[in-house]
Amino acid sequence: MNPPFRHGHRRRIAGRNTRQGAQLAKKLFIKTYGCQMNVYDSARMADVLAPLGYAQVEEAKDADMVILNTCHIREKAAEKVYSDLGRLRAFKEHKLNSGGEMLLAVAGCVAQAEGEEILHRAPFVDIVLGPQTYHRLPELIARATRAGDPGTGPRRGVVDTDFPAEPKFDFLPEPGLSGPSAFLSVQEGCDKFCTFCVVPYTRGAEYSRPVRDVLGEAKGLVLRGAREIVLLGQNVNAYHGEALSGSGEWGLGRLIGELAEIDGLARIRYTTSHPGDMDDDLFAAHRDVPQLMPFLHLPVQSGSARILAAMNRRYGPDDYRRVAEKLRTARADMALASDFIVGFPGESRNDFEDTLKLVDDIGFAQAYSFKFSARPGTPAAAMEVQIDEDEKAARLAELQELIARRQTLFNAKFVGLRVPVLFDRRGRKSDQWGGRSPHMQAVHVEAEGSLFGAIAEVEVQTATMSSMTGRVVDVPQPEGAAA
Repeated sequence: MNPPFRHGHRRRIAGRNTRQGAQLAKKLFIKTYGCQMNVYDSARMADVLAPLGYAQVEEAKDADMVILNTCHIREKAAEKVYSDLGRLRAFKEHKLNSGGEMLLAVAGCVAQAEGEEILHRAPFVDIVLGPQTYHRLPELIARATRAGDPGTGPRRGVVDTDFPAEPKFDFLPEPGLSGPSAFLSVQEGCDKFCTFCVVPYTRGAEYSRPVRDVLGEAKGLVLRGAREIVLLGQNVNAYHGEALSGSGEWGLGRLIGELAEIDGLARIRYTTSHPGDMDDDLFAAHRDVPQLMPFLHLPVQSGSARILAAMNRRYGPDDYRRVAEKLRTARADMALASDFIVGFPGESRNDFEDTLKLVDDIGFAQAYSFKFSARPGTPAAAMEVQIDEDEKAARLAELQELIARRQTLFNAKFVGLRVPVLFDRRGRKSDQWGGRSPHMQAVHVEAEGSLFGAIAEVEVQTATMSSMTGRVVDVPQPEGAAA
């Protein structure tokens, strides 16, 4: 388990402020909860704060500013944030007693949902900001600091959870880069209103960035060393950005085709998708664009038609099977991952058996599964037939056992084969390197010299449920080659 207030799910933004070096006097710590979109948002908040002299540090206790970038998806998400704030309060008080200052900010979806309540329960918090307003961080810092000046009265935190008319992306600086794989947000918000989900309330309505802006950011990332770009959105395959001509809109499939023309971009991925928004252009992109990796996280949530209707998912299990078939027709080696919720209100044993059957039918390469937990304010929270916690736990264990078997079988098929691996991190040993296969499998090798940023051919020697090991058999591909 990670110690409190170290990495969490935070992606290190290495070397971002090295040009300023010793001139930097302000230390920034960001703890990221939840999804990849939050990881992207945390990186962009660091970009916004870099011109103010903030550089990231590894420990919250050393920081002049701490940001908790929160997620509201999991059970008791808000309570976990308040628990973390309680520990941070001691750091803040110690800093004050030592003649310094620590600004505390709560960002993200819990901030959006809780708003002023955070200041009521934790009055030592300086800033509360929603996911649509982090481009205004410099202004919020100035307001929070002014609130403590002599003559302005007792200091009180500032709250900004509006949904501004102007897109935040128009006000963000050029993104930094932390490695050969980079996130790029192309879409935010959701209009689906699944009965269990808070995203439409915390992230707002669907918004798609113009194609020109996405291409410009992607080209900049590739120029700074990105080999792979992961397109992000709460419902990314609902993307409908303004066309390059300024007239009409492009869908995600056409956008991917244009991104593939960027010299040096070897891999493209996208997440997270809705099964109801897979269209012919996107199926064609999986068939025709070699840079588009043969792995898709496509959450189904349940295998029961009755439960999917109660979730307001707008498709049935057979619709999902047809989507999977089209994807595998477009590309025979396509691997699918999914999310599952067990114990949704009213879920019978037969409904759960339908989920188990779908897992067997599809043969997911990976899957995440969770017990249903009621999100305040969502329709599912008020549904009458709630499932007993012990029954939910038993079903979850049964589902996870099946998922683990399927995942182990999927990885075992690669033993003895050669796969191209994009290496993006060091391993635990000095000569060990880690990376990802086209199917998002974690792969580890031992090799002399640096493999960072290389796409190398690896012969797989062993495989477990969660990772594979092998040996490098071919020199890294040249820059810009598709994998």
